[in-house]
Amino acid sequence: MANTFVSKWINFLRKYGPIPRNDNMYDEAIQRALKRNKIEPIKFETPYLQELINNFKSDFPKSVILTGTAGDGKTFCCREIWETLGGTQEEWGKEQKIQSLSISDKQLIIIKDLSEIQDGEKKQLLPEIAQSIVEPQTTHKIYLIAANDGQLIEAWNIANQDHNIQEARQLIETLLVEEKKQIQGFNLLLYNLSRLNNEDMFYQILDAVLNHSGWQECNECIYKDAANLHQRCPIWENKKRLDGNDDQQLMRKRLIDLLELLRHNGMHIPIRQLLLLISNLLLGHPDAKDKLLTCQQIPDILATKTAYLASPYSNIFGGNLSIRKRNKTDVFTALRYFCIGTESSNYFDNLLIFGADDPAMNNDYQELISKDPYYGEYEQFRIAQTRYLEENDLPETKEAFLSLLETQRQRLFFTIPEDRSSELNLWELTVFYYAGDYLEKICRPLKRRQKIPKSLISQLVKGMNRIFTGLFMNNPNELILATSGSYSQARISKVFEESISVHKKRGESVSIELNSEHNAPDFVIFLSSHPEIAPVQLRLNLTRYEYLNRVAEGALPSNFSQECYEDMLAFKTKILGQINLRKQKEEQMDDSSENEIILRLLELRSVESVLMN
Repeated sequence: MANTFVSKWINFLRKYGPIPRNDNMYDEAIQRALKRNKIEPIKFETPYLQELINNFKSDFPKSVILTGTAGDGKTFCCREIWETLGGTQEEWGKEQKIQSLSISDKQLIIIKDLSEIQDGEKKQLLPEIAQSIVEPQTTHKIYLIAANDGQLIEAWNIANQDHNIQEARQLIETLLVEEKKQIQGFNLLLYNLSRLNNEDMFYQILDAVLNHSGWQECNECIYKDAANLHQRCPIWENKKRLDGNDDQQLMRKRLIDLLELLRHNGMHIPIRQLLLLISNLLLGHPDAKDKLLTCQQIPDILATKTAYLASPYSNIFGGNLSIRKRNKTDVFTALRYFCIGTESSNYFDNLLIFGADDPAMNNDYQELISKDPYYGEYEQFRIAQTRYLEENDLPETKEAFLSLLETQRQRLFFTIPEDRSSELNLWELTVFYYAGDYLEKICRPLKRRQKIPKSLISQLVKGMNRIFTGLFMNNPNELILATSGSYSQARISKVFEESISVHKKRGESVSIELNSEHNAPDFVIFLSSHPEIAPVQLRLNLTRYEYLNRVAEGALPSNFSQECYEDMLAFKTKILGQINLRKQKEEQMDDSSENEIILRLLELRSVESVLMN
């Protein structure tokens, strides 16, 4: 049975989802669909856009390079700037890789995608671009160039290597490596759109999608808010859950937590992938065409009682897609990094399996599972649960129920109330048990310019000491540096080299500070107040934070992450290098009186006794 109601908005929203497409024509295809269906664009504030427009409207505009990964919004920014400065949609829609526009006394040349320009044309263009950057007073041309970060430097190899080309290439390399926007003396601004925050962009895009006027079409649909729960449209159900009017936007907050954690772990999610995630979250269903629902399919989905397969909690991780398609989609690969659904604890599994009939767990079962008959205790789950308890020796019965358990764990992660998250150990549903602490006790306090308590730092130092020495040490107040005599990266290091006080002491201290350039936490070791003895820094990402806490709690370093272990030993080597530099400076400044020698020996003996014990 087909639905007579058809929403142009829903059909358009599918185009953002994980469907086959020519990515090189992505922006053009979206614009054609908007125009053809007379739909308002999805509008959200794009960082830097107004800044870019102001630059080109200024009396002394600079050339601009927009770089980043595919899908970061480079083409979108170019088109918005073009139209704002007086260019027409019709001209932009023509299949021309280069567009030009007169602004004041300058000619603005827009290159939509540098990688699309043939080598012969690049040889002609690049010297002119270099001239506008290095010698702007000699030309009336300025440029707006979109280029994927991997291709930006490579392009300059094609041009004849004259002075301007070499200067321009070196400038761009410096801006990329040092993550700067400009350097004085050059007429260029470089914007790396890959530095945009995952969570901030997601929040804006999600609001724009959920508040879009296209949803008004759904008021005509009989399945929107049907009196019978089992006759309600899963698309509208998913929208309501993302709106979060009934749970203070809990699902949205948890998803933003995950995106923020990914950013702190060095994973950037482009705007296009965020749009794909939202489309899949709202429309995903494994039995639908292209795995995304349309209005016409809703009656059949409801008739076959498979609406539960449209669970947004599973769609977040691409659960509606084939394994091959899911693994080829960056945002799902990133989100599945947390292993939500496959990770669990005895409590959660016992709750899902026995909670309905166990008096000790029944209250929790009612609150966390029965309360949600659409995606929680739906009919098929109860049937599978009963069969599992009665016939769990049958492989097909066991497999069917275990697959439902995975989606239930995913749902629990996004629905456990905030006031019970600590009590129920929410983050045990992920592979990162300390992820919640990392966000709430490290990242967000730093963002508010708050200091991190020494107790948290001491816990990390405890883990670091065990890695640096290979011994089961319990000293949280000093960072202990030891080697095997000459080799700093030996697994067991018993030869004491130096200790660094966690608390401020003679220029020494250990802290966690916000790296303002990367908007991320750094673990910082201060060795001296001498200006030439720079502190040693380590990016404290989620994986390293988890690793250090696990080791501090008793896990063996080699059993967790070889990459983390090697990172820590490399960090130890850097610290030892700065300590040697400190010793050299001390020898240059002072001949070391007898009293000072005695004090140092006492300190060393004190530490040695800790090591021996």
